[in-house]
Order: sequence, then C-alpha cells, then structure tokens
Amino acid sequence: MADKIGIFTRFSTAVSEWTGRPVVFVLAVAAILAWALTGPVFGFSETWQLVVNTGTTIITFLMVFVLQNAQSRDTRAIQTKLDEIILTSRAENRFIGIENLDEEELKRLNALLGEAAKRDRHARETALSAYHDGSEAGRDEAEEAPPLEPAAPR
Repeated sequence: MADKIGIFTRFSTAVSEWTGRPVVFVLAVAAILAWALTGPVFGFSETWQLVVNTGTTIITFLMVFVLQNAQSRDTRAIQTKLDEIILTSRAENRFIGIENLDEEELKRLNALLGEAAKRDRHARETALSAYHDGSEAGRDEAEEAPPLEPAAPR
C-alpha cells in the first residue's frame, strides 16, 4: 500500500508536516524582520517592497495546493474511519455518505440529531431520577432514543 503513494502525496505530506513546526514559523518571522531591517538600506524603495510581496505571494500560492492536498487526504481518511465505525457499531448506517449532502441538508440533519440528543438526555434524566426514587417508571424510556426522521436521499 505504501508503495503506491505518489510523489506529490509524499511531497505535500512532508511539506505540510515541516511547515507546521514552530521552528519554521520562527524562520518566517526572522525573514520578515530581516527584510524590514533592510528597508532603510534600500531606502524603502518599490523594489524592496516588491521583493517581499512577490516572495510571499509565490509561497502562499504554492502552499495552498500543498496544504489542500494534505487536508483532503486527511479528511477522506477520517471519513473512512468514521464510516467503518458506523458499519461495525449499532449506529445508523444511513449516515454513511452524508458528507456529500449540501449545506442545507447537513444543517437540517444536524438539527434533527440535536433534537434527538435532547430527547435522549431527557429520557435518561427521567429514568435516573425514577431509579433514585426507587420507582420503576421511566426505566424503559431511557433504553433507546426515539428514531430520527429518514435522512435526505443522496
């Protein structure tokens, strides 16, 4: 499996790990300070300003692609792991693939899950209260949260 990792994938992973280190941040700050300190030497000329503007623009432009590649792979890996957990647990399999829903559908599903969590929490609190009171009432309520509405079609 590791043999199939492409050159750009290895490169983007290495660059994103390297640039995320504190020492790289310190080096970047040092470079900007060095540039700023040379301002009086070059009379704060347009060329002096162009050097930092061009350099930072090129670095930013290239880093967008490198970091996006690394982030997309991480997101896919996390999503795959979550799908595996869903498939091997008692969780609802209908949630597999919801990352492909549009923003409004995701907001609606999130609201439904929030309501279900509130109902589940209330049922558990009621059952716990009944348990502490020595009553059997409410124990079955906490067994399972009420079912959600069907998820939007994919």
